[in-house]
Formats: sequence, structure tokens, C-alpha cells
Amino acid sequence: MGDLTELRRNWGWILAFGCISIVAGMFAVIYSVVFTLISVLFLSGMLIAAGVIEAVYAVGHRERGHLVWHLVEGLLAIAAGFLLLQSPARGAIVLTMLLATYFVVAGIFRIVAALALRLPNWGWTLFNGVATLSLGIIVWGGWPVSALWVLGLFIGITMIFSGWARVMLALALRSHHLRPVAI
Repeated sequence: MGDLTELRRNWGWILAFGCISIVAGMFAVIYSVVFTLISVLFLSGMLIAAGVIEAVYAVGHRERGHLVWHLVEGLLAIAAGFLLLQSPARGAIVLTMLLATYFVVAGIFRIVAALALRLPNWGWTLFNGVATLSLGIIVWGGWPVSALWVLGLFIGITMIFSGWARVMLALALRSHHLRPVAI
């Protein structure tokens, strides 16, 4: 119950963060090409940083063994990061193809699971699978042109939905209509 009290005290911050997320998400949707490139640059920086950390860890803990494996992993991450940094547009093309492939495969698995298992409310899982598969086909069908905007669009949509979820949580916290759920 203490966590709920803490959340109630900070409902204003949650509301503000939700509103900021909605506005940023709208910018990401409107300027999806820019946000696609920003996301690729961010990913490249994360890969380079992770690679450096992995390499430093490998050298610092070489007496434990597996030095070569950790170094190779770190160098691969650094190389992938620099490749993305060298050409963010090509990186977006590759990432979009990977994302489209994931959506197609995940959609097929969800459809098969829904039809095979028929768990309670299995129609929602089937709908999720069909929607995911359709999204993958749409992205794949528009590839490579879709690579210029799809990552930014998806980031924007996610930020908008996440922002609205936070806004609704903040409003519920403010009006104290939340009841703790026993798990």
C-alpha cells in the first residue's frame, strides 16, 4: 500500500511526464524521418558504449577465462555501432527489415497459438496475431522506402500510448479511484 501512497503523492509529476510523452510522440509521428535517424544514432551510441564496457570487463577479468569471447562480443558491438553511425539511413533500412521480419514471424506464431490452444478469450490473441502479421506485411511491402519513417512512427505511437496511460494513471491517482490489486 506504501507504493500506492507514494504514487498518489507524485500524481502531478506522472501527469506532466505523460503530457510530455504525448507531445514528443506527436512530434515523432509528424517528423518520423528525423526520429528514425535519431533512434538509429541512439542505438549506435548504445552499441559502442556497451562494446567498450564489455571489452574493458574482458580485459579487467581476464584471469577468469573467456577473455577472447568477451573481447569478440565487445568488438562486434563496437563495429555494429560504428557501422550504424557511418550510415544511419542504411542502418534504418536493415533495422526496419529486421522489425518487419519479427512482426511477420511473431504474428504467425500468435495466430497458430491462438488457434491451437484456444485459451479463454483466445480471440484477442488471434486479433493480436493478425494485427502483428498485417503490420509486418505492410512494413515489408513498403521496404526499403518504409525504412525512412517506420521506426520514428512506431516510436511516436508508442510514446503517445505510453503518455496517455500515464495521464490516465495520474488522473485516477488524483481522484483516489485506485484500489490495490491482490496478487
